[in-house]
Amino acid sequence: MKKPAALFLALLTPVAPAMAHPHVFVSVASEVIFAPDGKVTGVRHHWKFDDMYSAFVTANLAEDGKDPTPQQLLPIAKTNAESLKEFEFFTYAKFNGKTSTFKDAVDYSMDYDGADQTVTLHFTLPLEASTPAGKFFVFQVYDPSYFVAFASEKKDALKLVGAPAGCSFSINKPGALSAADQKKLEASAGTNDSPGEDFGMKLSDSAIVACP
Repeated sequence: MKKPAALFLALLTPVAPAMAHPHVFVSVASEVIFAPDGKVTGVRHHWKFDDMYSAFVTANLAEDGKDPTPQQLLPIAKTNAESLKEFEFFTYAKFNGKTSTFKDAVDYSMDYDGADQTVTLHFTLPLEASTPAGKFFVFQVYDPSYFVAFASEKKDALKLVGAPAGCSFSINKPGALSAADQKKLEASAGTNDSPGEDFGMKLSDSAIVACP
């Protein structure tokens, strides 16, 4: 299996440059999608990539100084959306404590923000089985090896789309790392090594949705 960082960088250049760990930084905003009967049917992601990754994406797309268009970025969005399946889309969900799985990504696109020179990948993950109403739906977005660092957007990190009345959500921040784990993380800084295969989860926010 490819490393997640190699996946992202391989989409952009024949030879990935040496970079400090983590390799790619992503700000995440998500929407939990409900059906008319109140069941959760999927999650739509909006991933804003760091300026370095964004520079790779747009390096050969700008024409006459103009920002790249969504149409120009669509092939990259398609490759990302399809390739991410190998990594379970870095999205790990549970319903009532049991693991929920996703189908292939759909409705993918990518756009460019000229103000901060970043690209954002949009895609929807339909659930293999919709969840009954009245239970807890929880998900996290993370790369287990922490080659890719995901963090919730500071504003509007989570929205409920079509949710029944009375539904609510919260985003729980991860607890502090142990002294031993903090030491491992510091040791991996500036290297190409992962601090461990469970670090992504330890550093990940948890989105919790509850409906009456």
